[in-house]
Amino acid sequence: MATAEEPQLGHGTAERPGVAPAGQTDSDGSRRWVWTGLALVLLAGLGLRLWGVRQGLPYAYNSDEADHFLPHAVEMFQNGTLNPGYFANPPAFTYVLHGLLAVAYGGAGGAIHAYEHNPQSVFTLARVAAAVLGTVALWLLYLTGARLFNRAVGLLAAAIEAVAFLPVFYAHLALNDVPTLAPVTLSLLGSAGVLRKARARDYLLAGIGLGLASATKYTGGVVILPLAAAVLARLLAEGPAAGRRALRGVALAAFAALAAFLVADPYALLDYSAFHGELVHQSTLSGEAQGKLGAPRNGGIVYYLWSLTWGLGWVPALAALGGAVTVWRSERALWWLLVPAALAFLAFMGLQGRYFGRWLLPIFPILCMLAASFTMQVARAGIQLARRPRAPGEPGAGRPVRGRATALSVAITALLVAAVLAQGLIYSVHSGLVLSRADTRALTRNWMLEHIPAGTRVVVEPVSPDGWGEHWSKYPSLFDRLAPRRTRDGRLEPRFTHQASLEDYERTLRPALIDYYQQEGYCWVISGSTESGRAFADPRAVPQAIAYYKALGERGEVVYRASPYTHGQADGRGGREAVAFNFDWSFDYYPLAYSRPGPLMTVYRLHGGRCGAA
Repeated sequence: MATAEEPQLGHGTAERPGVAPAGQTDSDGSRRWVWTGLALVLLAGLGLRLWGVRQGLPYAYNSDEADHFLPHAVEMFQNGTLNPGYFANPPAFTYVLHGLLAVAYGGAGGAIHAYEHNPQSVFTLARVAAAVLGTVALWLLYLTGARLFNRAVGLLAAAIEAVAFLPVFYAHLALNDVPTLAPVTLSLLGSAGVLRKARARDYLLAGIGLGLASATKYTGGVVILPLAAAVLARLLAEGPAAGRRALRGVALAAFAALAAFLVADPYALLDYSAFHGELVHQSTLSGEAQGKLGAPRNGGIVYYLWSLTWGLGWVPALAALGGAVTVWRSERALWWLLVPAALAFLAFMGLQGRYFGRWLLPIFPILCMLAASFTMQVARAGIQLARRPRAPGEPGAGRPVRGRATALSVAITALLVAAVLAQGLIYSVHSGLVLSRADTRALTRNWMLEHIPAGTRVVVEPVSPDGWGEHWSKYPSLFDRLAPRRTRDGRLEPRFTHQASLEDYERTLRPALIDYYQQEGYCWVISGSTESGRAFADPRAVPQAIAYYKALGERGEVVYRASPYTHGQADGRGGREAVAFNFDWSFDYYPLAYSRPGPLMTVYRLHGGRCGAA
């Protein structure tokens, strides 16, 4: 029963979607089933997140993983300071990795030595940390769903996120996207408590989660909206008398959020100028017009809605929409806590200049709860229909209802649960199979080690880390060359001007470079579809690059091709691009056409100039 100090809002109402009628409580038996189900969800979620966690190692082929978080955690050991010196991404996850490295390798010396000489173990540790934090988020999501709806909804919401493709795939990488889900959901749990009971500890949890979420990924700060909605709902329901109590709660949440943020990102204050400068720079990059060659140009909101159909799944995405409608009809306060935050986040991210499916992850807990709520409400309606006594004259009239109704109830619920979980489970299992196999770049490197002598001059497109090709003499591919000129004696020489960014690599390409390769003895050219695909996705933007690839295909002999696709040769000369270039699918291998990670790799052998005599 509610007390004057802990008034309850909306708790136990029969009208709320997915909630049992008033007066019904969970029996000990049903609780045991829920705990068993939760244990299975957590184990399955962790298993999917750890399956293939060593993919690509010892090389980190994801450029964000190779450049952020773990390298900065090691650099703090090398520099002897806790200042990450880097705030384009907030450093909470970097600090987590820094602490884990210190414990696992006995301090700075051991961590640095392991990173330099055994990077496979270090990256595995970092990836496991991301996977574990993603699994903790599932447990917190169950608690939040149970508090806002009931145990069944909480369990199903956790199950949906446990198998959804995007949170499963990105738990395999040492990035901050999945770890952010833990503090985001912690804050939602606190906000749910504020809505239902408004205890001091609820405000405290909401604030701590908000601060940690913002210190892990800036966009995690979206959880401030559910907290504000919960506070406003309390004020509207209880009137002016609740104002002072709410004011104390808000002050507690604000203090907790600020303290948690500064604990997880202390140099935001101690090195404020660097923090502010990089924050502004990062905001500018996200908001600028789409400049990545090959990126979609049909608008961010459309792109994100599309990404939900595969990153979350068609059925759970549509169920989340249904949940938003039914929650509005049944409990407005709950609608205001959940739905506006998701809509505002979608609109804000969709209006940025750049967009990737994983950037939607901070609102996945909300979407999963809405989807679970709608699914359980549909199941409840089906069960009530199954239990309805047959009127005289109807088929089955006069027969016992209980046994038949129980069987139908189980079948209806199982069918609906399977419907919301099927797509995510299929594609997440497929992802585990793909990631557990050798990367095409690893296959290509092994072939090169057998067929191309050490020190040979090669041209390698920037589809792999620098250390991947250190066995050979690599052409400086990321240097821009403006109009290679011919000398008086007929030689071609490039004009090295400045180092181009990875995103501008295709803009440095032109057919004349092939002449220079042959003249200087760069007889082997290694190309990857994640680079050439960008050019062919937007050929009008880089006509010289298109001409370069055409000339390379005409003048170079294909001596090896490693295909990531099911119907392509992984170790022969066949295979072709089965999936059109996309900044999500070409790197997360979502389509079932993939059988292993990596781009389509092609090794060309040139035979002109000095290469003819080689």
